[in-house]
Amino acid sequence: MPWSTWLAKMCSTLSAGYYCPSPTAEYTEDSPGGNFDFFSRLVSSWEAAALIPGSPARGVVVRSGVVLGRGGGAISQMLWPFRLGLGGPLGSGLQPFPWIHIRDLAGIVCHALESECLQGVLNGVAPSSSATSNGTFAREFAAALGRPALLPVPAWAVRAVFGAERAVMLLEGQRVLPKRTLESGYCFIFPDLAGALKEIVA
Repeated sequence: MPWSTWLAKMCSTLSAGYYCPSPTAEYTEDSPGGNFDFFSRLVSSWEAAALIPGSPARGVVVRSGVVLGRGGGAISQMLWPFRLGLGGPLGSGLQPFPWIHIRDLAGIVCHALESECLQGVLNGVAPSSSATSNGTFAREFAAALGRPALLPVPAWAVRAVFGAERAVMLLEGQRVLPKRTLESGYCFIFPDLAGALKEIVA
């Protein structure tokens, strides 16, 4: 494939963190953000660095949610506590939980490379993730493993372990919609959480 596309994937942290945490607001690719805390400004800086002034290449930025898959990422850190029946929601459990299956994230990247007219920002989150809370994720993950999710982790403990800035990413969240991603013609392999988790733990 010719080098006609410059694709930036924000992989070092949750790049849906570009959008301001809110229990009710919904964000599309056109929503403002990127200037309210350290992580949002970091995502903005990454996206700005991905732009090549004067380059003929089209630029595509994928802002991903929490990436779920086998053998690494968020699932690997949560698997054993949940297998032992010790898993549960973080804090209140009411905070939004933007997520995407790793096969869909890879699919969006391939879709962006192959679609010659596509450029700009794509939200890499599942269509149902805007309706998923941290508590919902904990219950669905436990159910996929045949375990209960009865032990919530208090917010103070999350802050003590991860520090104030990282704890914000876990205790607050964003309702992110993949509006442009869907409009561009991408068809999600795992649009719902139960199906994604069933495939991961099978």
